[in-house]
Amino acid sequence: MAETNDTRQSGSAQAGSGQEYVAFTLNDELYAFDALNVQEIIELTSVTKVPHLPDYLKGVINLRGTIIPVVDLKRKFGMAAGEYKRHTCIIVTEFSGGVMGLVVDTVFDILNMSPNDISAAPEFGAGINTEFIAGMGKVGDNLVLVLDVDKVLTDDEAAVVAGVSDNGQDE
Repeated sequence: MAETNDTRQSGSAQAGSGQEYVAFTLNDELYAFDALNVQEIIELTSVTKVPHLPDYLKGVINLRGTIIPVVDLKRKFGMAAGEYKRHTCIIVTEFSGGVMGLVVDTVFDILNMSPNDISAAPEFGAGINTEFIAGMGKVGDNLVLVLDVDKVLTDDEAAVVAGVSDNGQDE
């Protein structure tokens, strides 16, 4: 399994001018997580299917002896999943329930955004849950949905993901 360097800096990230975010794409839309939640970025590898899991939970991977549940963000967000492409990768993140891998189309860049670059999340009415959106960032002409990794999954979904991880660990 090849590993990409998750600590590299791009030209858009300048030290000291804001907070760093790992930006990635899903169906040509730009999203980002706080870089402090990202442990590493790995190439898409073989995911072991586990029976009876929800559709968005692809299964688990063994990452250097640690069992990590893998969530397909497109499926979680109700997007057309399509086939995985050459640059599809897994972002290994820490969240309140432990560690999970998130399948994304591509890692776009490491962005540096100040609080002034991020607006509040839009409100779409009572029937639509947007609490997982921490804000809307602007980098140049690009609009970036900044996600809260702890709220991407509901509490029940996070418990399922954490349980899958715990069941595979040797204690």
